[in-house]
Amino acid sequence: MVYLCSSEKMKIPVLNSVKAIEHQYKTGEEPVLVMCSDMNAYICKYMRSTAASYKLVSELIGSEMARIWQLNSPETAIVSIKPDHWNGLRSSHSMTAPAFGSKKKMGVIDITPAIIGEIEDLPITFAQLLHIALFDFWMANEDRNANNANLMYDIVKHLFVPIDYGCVFNTSTYDYPLSQLTMTDSILSSELFEALLSHHRTSLPSIIVDLDRAYALNVGRCMERVSKIIDLIPVEWNVPRGIIAKKVSELLDPDWYDHVWLNFMECLNEKISLCPIR
Repeated sequence: MVYLCSSEKMKIPVLNSVKAIEHQYKTGEEPVLVMCSDMNAYICKYMRSTAASYKLVSELIGSEMARIWQLNSPETAIVSIKPDHWNGLRSSHSMTAPAFGSKKKMGVIDITPAIIGEIEDLPITFAQLLHIALFDFWMANEDRNANNANLMYDIVKHLFVPIDYGCVFNTSTYDYPLSQLTMTDSILSSELFEALLSHHRTSLPSIIVDLDRAYALNVGRCMERVSKIIDLIPVEWNVPRGIIAKKVSELLDPDWYDHVWLNFMECLNEKISLCPIR
């Protein structure tokens, strides 16, 4: 298998489509389901405009950072979709630019209010959700909240599967400084969080201690690998590396690190105060 590789630890497989696109999703970016040369199916987002290319960069960086944070996100690939495999689907996709693919996971269900009761209700489950929430605060991800969980649940491994990172950096805003999330911008405002909080309030102090420690370790690992992540961006996406590097450097600024933690704790305490003890 061919890899887009900046180091042994930082690499993404480079794949080709092997058959006509099977499905086009009706969400805003109209991603497509593609069977690829590794014989796995990938949900692919593609370059339709300059703005879309920046969102692809956000997807790649967010996914790689999530990988470093060990968040159980889907495996990813850079996918070249053959022109004749579009099979008449409506798209203004640039055929010369590869797509960003997330491997379609089996045995997972979308998180909705209706399935909350099917989630294994353990302290470790609550801890994982808080881990994902903190990651979103750090990455300024505005697209995981009460109205749009962007989460799946692995019913075999009993783990959350966070997806979709196109809205990190305040919805792919590369020309303004990062800004902090509010509680309602985050998964803390969801019914899922409320349900787990109601059963695990007593576990929260120890979870926070572990989360604080993990936060420092994870950001440190990201700092070590950031240049390698930027090197993974395909040249066909035609984005200035300097702009991307400057934006990512904001994540690693000590002031941002400290303010994210303080803001996260303030938002968490605000949510706790709004949830009655059952």
